[in-house]
Parts: sequence; structure tokens; C-alpha cells
Amino acid sequence: MNHDTYGDLPKRSSENNLKLIAQGIGGNLALASVLTLTLIGGMVLALVLAVVFILGSENPGTGLAISIGITILFSIAAFFISPWLMDLSQKWLYQTRWVSLAEISNLSPETAQVIQRVCAEKKLKQPRLGIIDDQNPTAFTYGSLPNSARLVVSQGLFTYLDDEEVATVYAHELGHIVHWDFAVMTIASTLIQICYLVYIFARRMGTRGSSKSKSAFQNAALVAYIFYIVGSYLLLYLSRIREYFADRFAAETTGNPNALSRALVKIAYGIVEETTNAQEPSRLLEGTRALGIYDAKAATSTGTAYRIAASPEKVGRVFLWDMFNPWGWWMELNSTHPLTGKRVRALSTYAEQLGLAVEFDMGRIIGEGKHLNKKRLYGNFVGDLLIFSLETIGLLGGFIVGILLAATLANDGLILACPIIGLGIGIVIKAVVMYPKYRNAPATDILELMSDPYASPLRGKPVKLQGNLIGRGQAGYKFGSDFKIQDPTGMLYLRYSSRFGPIGNFLFGMSRVQNLIGSQVNSQGWFRRGIMPWMDLVKLETTDGTVVNSYHRFWSFLLGFGAIFVGLFLGLT
Repeated sequence: MNHDTYGDLPKRSSENNLKLIAQGIGGNLALASVLTLTLIGGMVLALVLAVVFILGSENPGTGLAISIGITILFSIAAFFISPWLMDLSQKWLYQTRWVSLAEISNLSPETAQVIQRVCAEKKLKQPRLGIIDDQNPTAFTYGSLPNSARLVVSQGLFTYLDDEEVATVYAHELGHIVHWDFAVMTIASTLIQICYLVYIFARRMGTRGSSKSKSAFQNAALVAYIFYIVGSYLLLYLSRIREYFADRFAAETTGNPNALSRALVKIAYGIVEETTNAQEPSRLLEGTRALGIYDAKAATSTGTAYRIAASPEKVGRVFLWDMFNPWGWWMELNSTHPLTGKRVRALSTYAEQLGLAVEFDMGRIIGEGKHLNKKRLYGNFVGDLLIFSLETIGLLGGFIVGILLAATLANDGLILACPIIGLGIGIVIKAVVMYPKYRNAPATDILELMSDPYASPLRGKPVKLQGNLIGRGQAGYKFGSDFKIQDPTGMLYLRYSSRFGPIGNFLFGMSRVQNLIGSQVNSQGWFRRGIMPWMDLVKLETTDGTVVNSYHRFWSFLLGFGAIFVGLFLGLT
């Protein structure tokens, strides 16, 4: 906290249930839900009407209607049965035990008070409360209707969080229940499934009948698939919006947005700590990623910063990437959760509205972000997106060139040869950008890499790291070939690539990885930053002289030049 700015302001409000303004995240949750459902529902209606009207039979759309009817009935049944099915799976997978409010009170007195108050004020039946004996901190809610909801947390939540922080996590989950989030998400998911059904139906119908009918169905299939993709992104958007509003509900209910900010950072820290102590990632975190309060894949950077940082300012620097890097926005489109930096910023805004001292001075982070090199941040982003898709662009561009050349030179073989050449050229150019020269890579540490606001998932940053191999990188896969490396500042995933491809990766994971775990190593490779940061290995050397070489760039160049030579051969024969 910056005391020069906030002086001796309190960290939490003495009042509860205050109304806060959700700035910049869609100010009305009901409106956001209705608009999203209306858009998805409108797409489904347009698709169904289009398909029905282009059918030429006496009973148009019978098969489609039956498919949609079955989907709706199945979704309704699943909607009401799913809580009990989830109960069984929770018991089997994670040994969830159901507890009383009194036991929760013993673990976190404020949490019990929050549960009682929210249920009384919202006239809710108390959710069924569960605890999973796993030290990875997480919390999630599921059910069909608010009065049949289940609220489950892991034991790690009580290990890593203080009483008031645990209470805000429970308040966040209660927010999902009060807002009917599972019902809304179930309806939206069902509508998107119907889009996909229409796509499958129209695609199949596009293979029969007259040419006019085929063309109509093929067009309908294309539109249905586009709607399916658009609907999926709308669903992800709705999921992220609902996380923001559950955060706001927690801030309003407890009057303590700072505690939830700390809770999110500490959950990330706890995940990193537990990952450090385990050779395999947690099944619990992998299995509940979309349900949980925090996306475990995003924990590495925030948890690493909190693990060693002496002040909130140092933790906040890791949020620069979340707040300002355009790749952060791009990656977030495919995520069910907002980036941590954006959630903490919203919670800091709530603290300011309540006249409280801010836990993480996001104003300072925003100020620092405004002085970042905008040309470096945004100048190459559009071009990088094109480079990211160069294989597809090369394939399509080659196909167009092939058709033109085939017509001009009377050589039909060019229709096949040119796309293959274009694909190869795309792979090679992308590899040159992704894997720059690494001979003079600087030595650094993991926190420094996490704090780089310019980091990219495309343009690899050549670096050297020194640390200890603490386990495998792949979740639950005992033959995984990737590593986790830990240095005094944090933990990072190392991705290995054998010169013999997937078979070589499997054999390496089966025969060598276990013997390397626990070794002190010098590693070299390309650092990348996405939702989860990682490094593509070039070389790994242990203190006893064992050397492991990795071949990411080799395979890209081999595939690229191989495609070019094959295309040239086909074009010349």
C-alpha cells in the first residue's frame, strides 16, 4: 500500500451491503445476461427458420426438430439432475466431505456470519457446504436452482487465507448463487449446442438433393458454424462478466474489497507453492478450472510475485501485462475468467469508492503503464496476429496462386503444389520470428520475466535461467517430457521437444525425466507469456555435466523446408 497517498485510511468498511459502481465491466448484470442470451437465441431462431424454409419435403425440419427437442429435453433433465451427478463425481474424484455451518465457523468465523446474513437477506436456503482435503486453494459453486446450490472449497483455502479473506471468497461464490449464474450459463450453453446441431444437420443435408438444395444447405451449415463460434465467445464473455459481478457482490456484502484482492493473489501464491511441492499438477485444479474462483493456469505470474515480493508494488508490476499488453486481451477472449490484474483493479476501484486504503496501488500501476512504449506494445501486434496464422495464410494464398498458375500454364499439379509450398513458407517465416538467435541470451530470474509488460506468446525472448527442476509440467501424465523449474524468485514451466518428435518426447519422459527431477540446472531457451508463462527449451545442463538438448526450432524448419521441397517436386513433375 502507498501510505503517501492513502495515509491512515481504513482497509475495510464498517458497513455491509453498500452499492458499488462496476466501472468498465458492463454496469448491469441482468442486462448483460439478457442481451447475451437474446443474441444467442436470435442466432438459433434465425438458423432454425432458415433450415426449415429451405427444406423441400412435406414435413420440413422433422429431423432437426427432433434433434433440437432431444437437446432441450436432455438439457432440462441435466439441469435438474446435474447437482446429484456432480455430488457423485466430487465424492469419487476428490473425496468431498459435506460439513455443517458450525464446522465452517470453527475454521472461519466471519465466513459463517456472511453465509447466515446473505441467506437471510436473500431468502435463500443455506447451500450445501463441502470441503475437499486438498491444499491447493480453490472454491466453486454448482447446482441448478439457488436453493439447491452446493458451495465447495478446498482445505488449502483455510491454510493460505486469513479469516476475512476466506469470507470474501465465500461471498463471491454466494454471489454466483444469488445471481442464478448456473441457470443462465446452462441456458446459454444449450442454445449454443443447438447451433452446433443445426450445423451438423445442414452439413449432412448438403450432400443430397438437387444442386440448388445442396447449395442452400451448405450455406446454412456455414452460417450455423459461424454462429456456433460467435456464440461460444459470447458464452465466455458472459462467464467473465459474471466473475466481475460476483467479485462486486463480495465487496458489497463484506465491505472489504481489499480482502478479496489479497485472496486472489494468495490463492495464486498457494497454487504455486503446492505446485512447487508436488511432482504432478493437481487433479482438483485441472478438473474444476472453469468452475473455480481462479484460473489455475494464470496463477504462475501472480503467485510467483507474491512468493518473494517485499511490497504490494512489486506484486503489482506483474499486473502490467494483464492491463496493457494486447496479447493479454487477446488471450482473455478464450478464458472463462478475467485476467487477475483486471479483477484487482476493479476491486481497488471499489475500495476507493468506500474511502478505503487500497491494498495494491493500481493507480500507480496504471500510471506506469501509461509510460510504456506504445509502439513496442501495439505496433507489431496486428502483424504478429498475421504471423501467428501464417500456416493457414500460406496454405490459402498458395491455393489461390495455384489455381491462377494452373490456368495460365496448363499444369493442374500446381493446384496441389502451390498450397504445400505456401504452407512451408508460412512455417519457416513464423519459426524465424518465434525462435530468434539465442547465443548471447542474458541471464535473468523468473520474477523479472514475469514483470516484463512487453512479453509475447509469439516472439520468444532468449534467456538463461538457473534453478532446480522440481517436477513434470503436464497434469497427471507420468510420462510427460516437460519440466517445472524453480529459482529463488518463482516457478516456470519448461517445454521440451525431441528431435524424434512425439515418440521421442514420450521416450524421454518415460526414461529420463524422473532422474533429472531434483537437479540443479542451467537452462537456456525462449521465454513466452500467455495466460500461463513458459519457456521453450534449447538446452538444459545439470551440475554433474548431464546435457539435454531440445529441438523446437529444428522441427519447425524441418517441416517448413520439407513442405517447400515436396511442393516443388509435385509442381515440377
